[in-house]
Amino acid sequence: MPAQAQAEKSFTGAGSEWRVYGGDQGASRYSPLDQINLFNVHRLKPAWIHHTGDKIDRPKTMIQCTPIVIGDAMYLTTARLQIRALNAATGEVLWNFDPYQGERSSRARGVNRGVTYFEDGRDKRIFAAIQSKLFCLDARTGELIKSFGENGIVDLKQDFDRDMEGLFYKCTSPPVIYEDLILVSGGGGEGPRREGPGHIRGYDVYTGKRRWIFHTIPFPGEFGYETWSPDSWDVNGGTNNWAGMSLDTERGWLFASIGSPSFDFWGGDRIGDNLFGNCVLALDAKTGKRVWHYQIVRHDVWDYDLAAQPSLVRLRKGDRLVDAVVQTTKMGLIFVLDRETGEPLFPIEERLVPESDLPDEKLAASQPVPLKPASLGRREFTEDLITDISPEAHQFVLKKFRAARTGGLYTPPSKQGTVIYPGFSGGVLWGGISFDPDRNWMYVNSNETTNLCTIVDGKPEDKFRFNHAGYIQLLDPEGYPAIKPPWGKMNCIDLDSGEYVWREVLGEHVELTARGIPKTGTLSFGGSVATRGGLVFIGASADPKFRAFDAKSGAEVWEWELQAGCNASPCCYEVGGKQFVAVAAGGGRPKLGIPAGDEIAVFSLG
Repeated sequence: MPAQAQAEKSFTGAGSEWRVYGGDQGASRYSPLDQINLFNVHRLKPAWIHHTGDKIDRPKTMIQCTPIVIGDAMYLTTARLQIRALNAATGEVLWNFDPYQGERSSRARGVNRGVTYFEDGRDKRIFAAIQSKLFCLDARTGELIKSFGENGIVDLKQDFDRDMEGLFYKCTSPPVIYEDLILVSGGGGEGPRREGPGHIRGYDVYTGKRRWIFHTIPFPGEFGYETWSPDSWDVNGGTNNWAGMSLDTERGWLFASIGSPSFDFWGGDRIGDNLFGNCVLALDAKTGKRVWHYQIVRHDVWDYDLAAQPSLVRLRKGDRLVDAVVQTTKMGLIFVLDRETGEPLFPIEERLVPESDLPDEKLAASQPVPLKPASLGRREFTEDLITDISPEAHQFVLKKFRAARTGGLYTPPSKQGTVIYPGFSGGVLWGGISFDPDRNWMYVNSNETTNLCTIVDGKPEDKFRFNHAGYIQLLDPEGYPAIKPPWGKMNCIDLDSGEYVWREVLGEHVELTARGIPKTGTLSFGGSVATRGGLVFIGASADPKFRAFDAKSGAEVWEWELQAGCNASPCCYEVGGKQFVAVAAGGGRPKLGIPAGDEIAVFSLG
């Protein structure tokens, strides 16, 4: 069989529906639909707009949800985490379920990136992991299925193999279905207070009973236990999967991208490399047993948690086709691993890391850095890269820069204050990649951000030794990034060769353009979808624009201004012979002064 035919046979894609969060179980975010294409995309207009009706501005809500579409029904979560079904062709509300019904609070309820669908004959279910609870609803009515868990709900702080009393825990990304299991991730915060860990669990899809658990902080006697302090399994937290998991249905393997251990910026109480923090982790989906892992950051003290789903793709190495895992990172590094073994498919270099001067801290001596593909951003922030959009901006940042500790990637936090570049929202976040299986090209948006991390002593009444002065962005006086533009890009990489095909600026600060400053790009939150129509759709930028790029050349070929910016990835589907592209415009980025929105915007050819 020709290689192209083999590749197509192994790749299912999203089809005419968008049945799971990432488009398909491998999170390729690819649609084989081509009714909307390069030749007619200029005719793309809103087919319908649904207003969720529950946005608030104090504190601001946002929508990070990617809707799923099964048949002619769309399922999503709203600005304040209601679960809703719409007619996917018209936007008509079919049903609504509010997990917080009866509560008087008008506060924002956090974020959620979508729901999960399960079908077994006439049994059709919607699962939603909202904060610390897993809800099971009848997909046709929106009513709780009372035979699941306790009257349709599983408390995810129970059956945890650890006392979770008083510990923070939440889920933000959709669970994964494998056969008769629903696989759930999530976990605690980033400290410095005690936090819950991010253990991954498999539940019976019918009853809600726990069938297995994988400890992301190993217990005594388990693989990896020796990479922590002896009591870490009982006292440390973090190590959660918050960005979503992927599934290899043929192998029956679950892939998870694991976050950093807590406390984020000091690890003197968790001596060692800290498996399975910052790992790409492959588990047997049926049993939860570890198949393999690859640790991307050892003993993380930079908040470099893996913030995107692992994407399962197939690429060519020489004369053979290889199943691979692509893991993007906040550092702008891209790891391409053999899906069967976890071995890198491009060369990796071990880079020495400076030692920390904080008490009892012991960093890993080196960290892995891929040589291919090249980093999405600049590897080091030096004085010559300080912003030049105005003399005032340059001098303001220069003063702060010279007062802080600076260096390359993995310069440790300090009491002096360390410039962390790439910053905590740098590189790639939860939008991950989209992948074209015909070309083996990946598309990914990336950020250039910088933070100033200053370690401070805990207060006498605190139960922790060190804290930090806050998640402080290094910005100019007007609130723009401290580094020279561009601050946001759209990138295309040929995964067969590891080479870039094109790179384009993504997003615009129109007020800067009006001052004669070339288009700078903006920070972006959310990702893209690639289509067989030769297009890559993306919102994500700080400006309220939804855009389409020519997948081959990178030229921007269409845009539409929305009510607010998008913090979510789009989806693409077909109903009644018509192709639609949908995206949530939820706005609500307080630090960027962006108002909250409540639109689910759905486009088709006019």
